[in-house]
Amino acid sequence: MSTPPVILPVDRLDHLWPDRLRNRRVGAVLHAASMTSRLDPTLAVLESLSSSGKIKLTALFGPQHGFETTTQDNMIEWASYRHPRLDIPIHSLYGEHREPSDEMLDGVDILFIDLMDIGARYYTFIWTMFLCMKAAEQRGISVVVADRPNPINGIDIEGRPQEPDHLSFVGLYPLPIRHGKTIGELARHFQAKCFPGVDLEVLPMENWNREQFYDETGLPWVMPSPNMPTIDTAIVYPGMCLFEGTNVSEGRGTTRPFELFGAPWIDGERLTGELNSLSLPGVKFRAASFEPGFQKYAGKICRGAQFHITDRRAFQPVATALTILKILKEEYRSDFAWKEPPYEYEFKKLPIEILCGRPESAIFDETV
Repeated sequence: MSTPPVILPVDRLDHLWPDRLRNRRVGAVLHAASMTSRLDPTLAVLESLSSSGKIKLTALFGPQHGFETTTQDNMIEWASYRHPRLDIPIHSLYGEHREPSDEMLDGVDILFIDLMDIGARYYTFIWTMFLCMKAAEQRGISVVVADRPNPINGIDIEGRPQEPDHLSFVGLYPLPIRHGKTIGELARHFQAKCFPGVDLEVLPMENWNREQFYDETGLPWVMPSPNMPTIDTAIVYPGMCLFEGTNVSEGRGTTRPFELFGAPWIDGERLTGELNSLSLPGVKFRAASFEPGFQKYAGKICRGAQFHITDRRAFQPVATALTILKILKEEYRSDFAWKEPPYEYEFKKLPIEILCGRPESAIFDETV
């Protein structure tokens, strides 16, 4: 028997919009993946509601990578501008301000958030939501979150939460690396633990079950960021994002980011043989060479490996990535290095420390 496709809140927003929040001024936090299941932009749905008088759309906001999801790399800020057709402001929440300011929220009664998360703690869209909820609680603004599936399922959890002194914009509240929650569930969690005074509405999905990966939902995949092209990328990302804290390329600048990794000084065949000999669950490695078009080692040939997931339900992305990093650190002592700060607005601690959420000396103790 076939599984019915998931129905998103934005597919029936006119029906789900709370009556008590009608005719209010709305600021919408969106990006390129803010789409209905029919690939209609959420912005168009909001415009329709605004035209019918149900809401008054007064402002737009965008997270990291931009409102239109155009900034290719991490740590590339973007500036606010006005929507050319609607003539309303589009405020950047990745630059001078990551939390909406008083000026941005002037004329806003409700923050509506429709962002696609990837299911990993360091994917910053959930922290943009966190800071929006913080600002809303302080100013008496309501928050409406449109729930979306966790694309790598809502069951598997991996990686310990951060230590209290290792919080950052890639983890403003302690969560497992692979957190197993939807963005709506995270909103309720943040309300319960951090912002009890915020007026929160989470609009529900229909037909989603926790075992599903995104390609089992019937929903089209729209890249939530430029280096998240497929569900395969999302599956490896909770582990392979750790490579951003090293001098090993995580495949940015290629067509398979996070699935490829390497460096000019790695012996790919030797490394691949060693990794495959470990029989890590749910994955095989293929020796691979690649030349990044940008970021680490741009224009230089890197050698390493490509992930080939053989059983995504058995695969453990965090444990696998830490195993690879431990081997590289031990076998390439003169070449391997942790990347120096800054990273995601942290200027003192090593990037690997804020990614793992603990001191460098305890990184390889990372277990659930």
